[in-house]
Amino acid sequence: MSGDDSVAAGAAWPVDLRGVTESVVATLGPNGRWNVAALGLRAPAAAGELVTATTWGNTRTRRNFHRRGGGVVQFTSDPREFVDAALTIREEDEPVLPGADAWVEVRATRVESDDVEGTRRERWELDPIESAVLRERVPTINRGLYAVIDATVAASRLDVPSYDADALLDRLAYFEETVRTCGGPAEVEAFERLGEITGWRERRRAREEHDDA
Repeated sequence: MSGDDSVAAGAAWPVDLRGVTESVVATLGPNGRWNVAALGLRAPAAAGELVTATTWGNTRTRRNFHRRGGGVVQFTSDPREFVDAALTIREEDEPVLPGADAWVEVRATRVESDDVEGTRRERWELDPIESAVLRERVPTINRGLYAVIDATVAASRLDVPSYDADALLDRLAYFEETVRTCGGPAEVEAFERLGEITGWRERRRAREEHDDA
Protein backbone atom coordinates (compact mmCIF):
# COMPACT_ATOMS: atom_id res chain seq x y z
CA MET A 1 0.00 0.00 0.00
CA SER A 2 2.84 2.40 0.69
CA GLY A 3 6.52 2.87 0.10
CA ASP A 4 7.07 4.31 3.56
CA ASP A 5 9.94 2.81 5.58
CA SER A 6 7.51 1.84 8.35
CA VAL A 7 5.79 -0.65 6.04
CA ALA A 8 6.96 -4.25 6.11
CA ALA A 9 5.98 -6.55 3.26
CA GLY A 10 4.70 -9.92 4.46
CA ALA A 11 4.46 -8.40 7.92
CA ALA A 12 2.90 -9.89 10.99
CA TRP A 13 0.07 -8.11 12.75
CA PRO A 14 1.25 -4.68 13.96
CA VAL A 15 -0.37 -5.16 17.39
CA ASP A 16 -0.72 -8.00 19.87
CA LEU A 17 -4.12 -9.67 19.66
CA ARG A 18 -5.88 -11.57 22.43
CA GLY A 19 -9.41 -12.87 22.70
CA VAL A 20 -11.54 -10.68 20.42
CA THR A 21 -10.07 -7.32 19.41
CA GLU A 22 -12.39 -4.70 17.94
CA SER A 23 -11.11 -3.12 14.75
CA VAL A 24 -12.25 -1.15 11.74
CA VAL A 25 -11.93 -2.68 8.28
CA ALA A 26 -11.93 -0.92 4.91
CA THR A 27 -12.91 -2.99 1.88
CA LEU A 28 -12.92 -1.78 -1.71
CA GLY A 29 -16.38 -1.73 -3.25
CA PRO A 30 -17.47 -1.99 -6.91
CA ASN A 31 -17.81 1.81 -7.03
CA GLY A 32 -14.07 2.22 -6.36
CA ARG A 33 -14.60 3.58 -2.84
CA TRP A 34 -13.60 2.03 0.47
CA ASN A 35 -16.43 0.87 2.71
CA VAL A 36 -15.61 1.26 6.40
CA ALA A 37 -17.12 -1.16 8.93
CA ALA A 38 -16.47 -2.60 12.37
CA LEU A 39 -14.86 -6.03 12.53
CA GLY A 40 -14.08 -8.24 15.51
CA LEU A 41 -10.76 -10.10 15.25
CA ARG A 42 -10.41 -13.42 17.07
CA ALA A 43 -6.84 -14.23 18.04
CA PRO A 44 -5.47 -17.66 17.09
CA ALA A 45 -6.06 -20.43 19.61
CA ALA A 46 -2.72 -22.08 18.84
CA ALA A 47 0.60 -21.36 17.18
CA GLY A 48 0.48 -21.56 13.42
CA GLU A 49 -3.19 -20.63 13.17
CA LEU A 50 -4.47 -17.42 11.60
CA VAL A 51 -6.55 -14.59 12.99
CA THR A 52 -10.22 -15.04 12.09
CA ALA A 53 -13.24 -12.77 11.72
CA THR A 54 -16.94 -13.44 11.21
CA THR A 55 -19.35 -11.59 8.95
CA TRP A 56 -23.08 -11.74 9.62
CA GLY A 57 -25.61 -11.33 6.84
CA ASN A 58 -25.17 -9.85 3.38
CA THR A 59 -22.97 -6.95 4.46
CA ARG A 60 -20.76 -4.84 2.25
CA THR A 61 -17.72 -6.26 4.05
CA ARG A 62 -18.79 -9.80 3.18
CA ARG A 63 -19.48 -8.94 -0.45
CA ASN A 64 -16.22 -7.04 -0.83
CA PHE A 65 -14.25 -9.86 0.79
CA HIS A 66 -15.70 -12.14 -1.88
CA ARG A 67 -14.97 -9.68 -4.69
CA ARG A 68 -11.51 -8.51 -3.64
CA GLY A 69 -10.24 -11.25 -1.34
CA GLY A 70 -9.23 -8.93 1.45
CA GLY A 71 -9.12 -5.43 2.88
CA VAL A 72 -7.30 -3.08 5.23
CA VAL A 73 -7.79 -3.67 8.95
CA GLN A 74 -6.94 -0.74 11.20
CA PHE A 75 -6.80 0.04 14.87
CA THR A 76 -8.08 3.29 16.31
CA SER A 77 -8.91 4.58 19.77
CA ASP A 78 -11.28 7.24 18.41
CA PRO A 79 -14.79 6.23 19.57
CA ARG A 80 -16.42 8.39 16.91
CA GLU A 81 -14.82 6.30 14.18
CA PHE A 82 -16.12 3.12 15.83
CA VAL A 83 -19.67 4.47 15.95
CA ASP A 84 -19.66 5.48 12.29
CA ALA A 85 -18.04 2.19 11.24
CA ALA A 86 -20.48 0.04 13.21
CA LEU A 87 -23.75 1.88 12.60
CA THR A 88 -23.56 3.83 9.34
CA ILE A 89 -22.73 3.24 5.71
CA ARG A 90 -19.42 5.05 5.43
CA GLU A 91 -17.36 5.24 2.27
CA GLU A 92 -13.98 6.90 1.82
CA ASP A 93 -11.60 7.61 -1.05
CA GLU A 94 -8.67 6.14 0.91
CA PRO A 95 -8.64 3.01 3.09
CA VAL A 96 -6.80 4.27 6.17
CA LEU A 97 -8.75 6.58 8.48
CA PRO A 98 -7.17 9.75 9.90
CA GLY A 99 -7.45 8.38 13.46
CA ALA A 100 -5.81 5.03 12.76
CA ASP A 101 -2.83 4.17 14.95
CA ALA A 102 -1.86 1.17 12.81
CA TRP A 103 -3.10 -0.71 9.77
CA VAL A 104 -2.59 -4.08 8.16
CA GLU A 105 -3.58 -5.19 4.69
CA VAL A 106 -5.00 -8.71 4.87
CA ARG A 107 -5.92 -11.51 2.53
CA ALA A 108 -9.34 -12.89 3.51
CA THR A 109 -10.17 -16.54 2.88
CA ARG A 110 -13.57 -17.98 3.74
CA VAL A 111 -13.18 -21.14 5.78
CA GLU A 112 -16.69 -21.77 7.10
CA SER A 113 -20.28 -20.73 6.42
CA ASP A 114 -23.68 -21.58 7.84
CA ASP A 115 -27.06 -20.07 8.68
CA VAL A 116 -28.01 -18.97 12.18
CA GLU A 117 -31.75 -18.35 12.58
CA GLY A 118 -31.97 -17.24 8.96
CA THR A 119 -28.83 -15.07 9.00
CA ARG A 120 -25.84 -16.05 6.88
CA ARG A 121 -22.66 -16.41 8.94
CA GLU A 122 -19.25 -16.70 7.31
CA ARG A 123 -15.92 -17.14 9.05
CA TRP A 124 -12.77 -15.80 7.42
CA GLU A 125 -9.07 -16.37 7.98
CA LEU A 126 -7.10 -13.15 7.73
CA ASP A 127 -3.51 -13.40 6.53
CA PRO A 128 -1.43 -10.20 6.86
CA ILE A 129 0.31 -8.96 3.72
CA GLU A 130 1.86 -5.69 4.87
CA SER A 131 1.40 -3.37 7.80
CA ALA A 132 2.42 -0.06 9.34
CA VAL A 133 2.40 1.52 12.78
CA LEU A 134 1.51 5.18 12.36
CA ARG A 135 1.70 6.36 15.96
CA GLU A 136 2.58 4.84 19.30
CA ARG A 137 0.72 5.68 22.51
CA VAL A 138 0.90 4.77 26.15
CA PRO A 139 -2.26 2.72 26.75
CA THR A 140 -4.77 4.14 29.21
CA ILE A 141 -8.04 2.74 30.54
CA ASN A 142 -11.16 4.84 30.17
CA ARG A 143 -14.51 3.21 30.91
CA GLY A 144 -16.25 5.72 28.66
CA LEU A 145 -14.41 4.44 25.58
CA TYR A 146 -15.23 0.80 26.31
CA ALA A 147 -18.85 1.73 27.02
CA VAL A 148 -19.10 3.31 23.56
CA ILE A 149 -17.68 0.16 21.94
CA ASP A 150 -20.09 -2.09 23.82
CA ALA A 151 -22.93 0.28 22.98
CA THR A 152 -22.27 -0.07 19.25
CA VAL A 153 -22.67 -3.84 19.61
CA ALA A 154 -25.96 -3.47 21.51
CA ALA A 155 -27.27 -0.87 19.08
CA SER A 156 -26.45 -3.01 16.04
CA ARG A 157 -28.66 -5.79 17.47
CA LEU A 158 -31.76 -3.69 18.20
CA ASP A 159 -33.65 -4.89 15.13
CA VAL A 160 -32.38 -8.47 15.14
CA PRO A 161 -35.34 -10.73 16.06
CA SER A 162 -33.25 -13.16 18.10
CA TYR A 163 -32.28 -10.40 20.61
CA ASP A 164 -34.46 -8.88 23.33
CA ALA A 165 -34.87 -5.23 22.28
CA ASP A 166 -36.00 -4.13 25.75
CA ALA A 167 -32.89 -5.60 27.35
CA LEU A 168 -30.71 -3.89 24.75
CA LEU A 169 -32.38 -0.52 25.37
CA ASP A 170 -31.75 -0.86 29.10
CA ARG A 171 -28.15 -1.76 28.37
CA LEU A 172 -27.74 1.36 26.23
CA ALA A 173 -29.10 3.50 29.06
CA TYR A 174 -26.46 2.02 31.38
CA PHE A 175 -23.72 2.68 28.82
CA GLU A 176 -24.91 6.27 28.42
CA GLU A 177 -24.54 6.87 32.16
CA THR A 178 -21.05 5.36 32.08
CA VAL A 179 -20.01 7.57 29.17
CA ARG A 180 -21.30 10.73 30.84
CA THR A 181 -19.61 9.85 34.13
CA CYS A 182 -16.28 8.53 32.85
CA GLY A 183 -15.85 9.57 29.23
CA GLY A 184 -14.18 12.61 27.75
CA PRO A 185 -15.47 14.91 24.99
CA ALA A 186 -14.79 12.38 22.22
CA GLU A 187 -16.73 9.64 24.01
CA VAL A 188 -19.66 11.95 24.75
CA GLU A 189 -19.74 13.11 21.13
CA ALA A 190 -19.59 9.51 19.91
CA PHE A 191 -22.49 8.47 22.12
CA GLU A 192 -24.58 11.42 20.96
CA ARG A 193 -23.88 10.33 17.40
CA LEU A 194 -24.99 6.80 18.29
CA GLY A 195 -28.25 8.18 19.67
CA GLU A 196 -28.92 10.22 16.54
CA ILE A 197 -28.30 7.23 14.29
CA THR A 198 -30.36 4.67 16.20
CA GLY A 199 -33.04 6.71 17.98
CA TRP A 200 -32.69 4.37 20.95
CA ARG A 201 -33.69 6.99 23.53
CA GLU A 202 -37.00 7.64 21.74
CA ARG A 203 -37.64 3.92 21.52
CA ARG A 204 -36.98 3.50 25.22
CA ARG A 205 -39.27 6.40 26.13
CA ALA A 206 -42.02 4.97 23.95
CA ARG A 207 -41.67 1.64 25.71
CA GLU A 208 -41.88 3.31 29.14
CA GLU A 209 -44.96 5.28 28.12
CA HIS A 210 -46.59 2.11 26.85
CA ASP A 211 -45.81 0.31 30.12
CA ASP A 212 -47.30 3.20 32.14
CA ALA A 213 -50.48 3.38 30.06
